[in-house]
Amino acid sequence: MSIGFVVALLRNSVVQTLILASPVLLVAMTIGLIISIFQATTSIQDQSLTFVPKILAIFTTLGLLGAWMANSLINYTISIFELIPSMAG
Repeated sequence: MSIGFVVALLRNSVVQTLILASPVLLVAMTIGLIISIFQATTSIQDQSLTFVPKILAIFTTLGLLGAWMANSLINYTISIFELIPSMAG
């Protein structure tokens, strides 16, 4: 197992993590920005106003993309498990 192999493995892990986390983070960030602009224009400072829509948007995103995320993670895990024999030898 060379250093290049380990670096490639870590790079692929980070890329996979970013691919799986980015849809949820982008939705949460977009909803937060929209609600913050709404709060700034209407001078409403209620903290629960940002919390509830973000949670609903995150759950909706996970509901819509959860199967794709799980499939992607399972495929990546299988590819890592298939690399185990090459790591030992």
